[in-house]
Amino acid sequence: MKILLGRGDVNPDRAERYGLTPLCYAAANGHEGVVKMLLRRGDVNPDKPDDTCETPLCCAAANGREGVVKILLGRSDVDPDRPNARGDAPLLCAADDGHEGVVKMLLGLANVDPEKSGSHGRMPLHIAAWRGHEGVVKALLGRGDVDPDKSNEHGDTPLKCAAWKGHEGVVKILLGRGDVNPNKPDKDGQIPLWCAAWNGHEGVVKILLRRDQVNPNTPDNWGQTPLQCATERGHAGVIALLQLLASATPSAT
Repeated sequence: MKILLGRGDVNPDRAERYGLTPLCYAAANGHEGVVKMLLRRGDVNPDKPDDTCETPLCCAAANGREGVVKILLGRSDVDPDRPNARGDAPLLCAADDGHEGVVKMLLGLANVDPEKSGSHGRMPLHIAAWRGHEGVVKALLGRGDVDPDKSNEHGDTPLKCAAWKGHEGVVKILLGRGDVNPNKPDKDGQIPLWCAAWNGHEGVVKILLRRDQVNPNTPDNWGQTPLQCATERGHAGVIALLQLLASATPSAT
């Protein structure tokens, strides 16, 4: 690196054929010494997106490179909340892959929006719940400006995301709060219990059924109840759990 950078005919900020700059490569792979060497140059843009849409900070955040993230965040010319061309900010990139250390680092900055939407309407808490990253979920919920029951553009809440994927730990974390509605429907009228029943997640179904606010007979917009969708999908364990309660609970109006 030192030999190459010492030459006058080497462009240290030039992208290769796939669009990645040397700084993006070094950031993504956690090579802190190389990152520092490049950043000492006046002809390397530390916040430059490459042709594949990534910024060096997004590359480091998505790969959990805490040391590189710290180096980049120490620069005044790096925007910690700048999204890549897909619309995903560094926090979303880190939350998506469960990099708790990077998430906490970014959440400690006043100019990082913890609820910033990215590609396909994804939000940090929603994607962390969908992936089952409990540590990231807890870190995000530690912020007073993160709404744990907020619906994204598709009408999905973090609880619905966790219930759909069967992440019992995240479901318990969210239900442990008093400001999460366990019976909140999405745009299709599907409540978290419906989602868990559809996918056969017995553990999540049990957790949700312990809540008095959850009506096991709540239909979606097409009139299908959790019991009916579990029956359609052949989830015997979920069917057994719902049949008793469905007979003892008034139908939703």
